[in-house]
Amino acid sequence: MNDHRMVVGGEAGEVRRFWRRLGLPGLVDVHTHFMPERVLHKVWDYFDAQGTLTGGLEWPITYRKEEAERTALLREFGVQAFTAMLYPHKPGMARWLNGWAADFAGRTPSCLHTATLYPEPGVGSYVREAVEAGARVFKAHVQVGAYDPADELLRPAWGLLAEAGIPVVIHCGSGPAPGAHTGPGPVARVMARHPGLRLIVAHLGMPEYEDFLRLAERYGEVRLDTTMAFTDFTEGFMPFPRRLLPLLAALGDRVLLGSDFPNIPYPYVHQLHALERLGLGDDWLRAVCRDNAARLFGLD
Repeated sequence: MNDHRMVVGGEAGEVRRFWRRLGLPGLVDVHTHFMPERVLHKVWDYFDAQGTLTGGLEWPITYRKEEAERTALLREFGVQAFTAMLYPHKPGMARWLNGWAADFAGRTPSCLHTATLYPEPGVGSYVREAVEAGARVFKAHVQVGAYDPADELLRPAWGLLAEAGIPVVIHCGSGPAPGAHTGPGPVARVMARHPGLRLIVAHLGMPEYEDFLRLAERYGEVRLDTTMAFTDFTEGFMPFPRRLLPLLAALGDRVLLGSDFPNIPYPYVHQLHALERLGLGDDWLRAVCRDNAARLFGLD
């Protein structure tokens, strides 16, 4: 066995020991990235050049591998279901990405069919097409897309998704770099219009952790994912305030495991250990690492 396979096998064993100790049958990760290869490589190029966003910290891509290797690795980890988070940065791109994502989900049984959207004429039409094609989760990226999620163009799409009960993972916090429309204000306006919309705030809303936790307190369908939160990397420049741990514990039924795989600068297992060392207990870990998402997506 070569060194690469020994390293992968070792980490897979660590991940499996984590969820087996909790008595789980595996993990559900709601924040993993799969997209057309040329688009993904541009994302990697962006992270390669963005040390300034993290106070000069380098952001190496730990799992810079071919698509088949990445899906196989998630299977080795025991990830039972994952997403294909993808997002447009300009008009006319979302429908094409949705076509790719539908094909990817069709050939990748463990993938929750993912779709995306952008504020543009026709967004309601292609969102409906994606829903009718079987999309189970959407991704919205406010910072990359540089748009206001409360844009009037998106109103019919949010309404449709709220009615259909389809979750939306939304990157709306101002980390790792702020955008013109990041932060809790625009998302609060969306929820005031569509209180039944199932929003999953990516990265726990970092660095506006408290604001987004309070939003989840206010709206029963708002959830948060753990992507990159509590890791040594993120704690170095956007630490989670420990005074908020009781609130995080109280919202334990609406916190979902997310990792940002493959675009993370540390091993996958570190996210799991970072959650464990919060000391919120095994019941909380079981809910976050699988059961909350399994219930949300009807996986059981």
